[in-house]
Amino acid sequence: MNAIAIGAHVDQADPIAEAQARQMPHVQFFLGDPQGYKGPEFAYSGGAEALRADAEAAGVGLYVHAPYIVNVATTNNRIRIPSRKLLQQHVDAAASIGARGLIVHGGHVNKADDPAKGFDNWRKAIEAVDLKLPLLIENTAGGDNAMTRYLERIERVWDAISATEQFDLVGFCLDTCHAHAGGNALETVVDDVRRITGRIDLVHCNDSRDEFDSGADRHANLGAGKVDPDLLAAVVRDAGAPVILETPGGAAEHTADAGWLSERL
Repeated sequence: MNAIAIGAHVDQADPIAEAQARQMPHVQFFLGDPQGYKGPEFAYSGGAEALRADAEAAGVGLYVHAPYIVNVATTNNRIRIPSRKLLQQHVDAAASIGARGLIVHGGHVNKADDPAKGFDNWRKAIEAVDLKLPLLIENTAGGDNAMTRYLERIERVWDAISATEQFDLVGFCLDTCHAHAGGNALETVVDDVRRITGRIDLVHCNDSRDEFDSGADRHANLGAGKVDPDLLAAVVRDAGAPVILETPGGAAEHTADAGWLSERL
């Protein structure tokens, strides 16, 4: 079996230098404000074309995380419509730099809403957005009305989008902190997710500052949180997908976390 490639979430100003500082084969970053509707921005000197060319030359793989505010599931038109537009902009931007995938959170519906509307809105989003690269839907930690916190909800999202023409471009990103905090047993989560989606394309390997099923999305450095270390390593090993660390700190902390994980793999 090939060694599992471990990367990290980094600042977008110079992702290639960030990857090299950590001696990592790939990195993830935001293009612009993760909390704003303003649209993607390229902070890299020379812009998108230079980032694509320089990353290819350096052999560094790029992943882009969509803004947190993207919520294509909601019944609120004032959020859903701008979210879909923002998602398309980030698909286009991520494709322009040759990214391997765009990661997006599952979103949620309002308290009084029928969750079925949220699943159908996901179908509409996959039909409406022109996917130019893999769109990796990520499981989330909190909220009773979240679309991708609970396995049965993830299954209903997948059922809804499975008949769309671009379904082959939709993948899954498994976040270990979110799974733990969201109340999904890490002992079986890889098999559970694969049974539903047929695939795991990326793992966000994070420890959790909070207890199982807390609903709190607070990442911790590996081995410093509430997740059983052996379980954390087992999820990564079983998933067999590239890894992104979204743990606190900079190059030194990420290098330490990658070393911690490599030892246990």
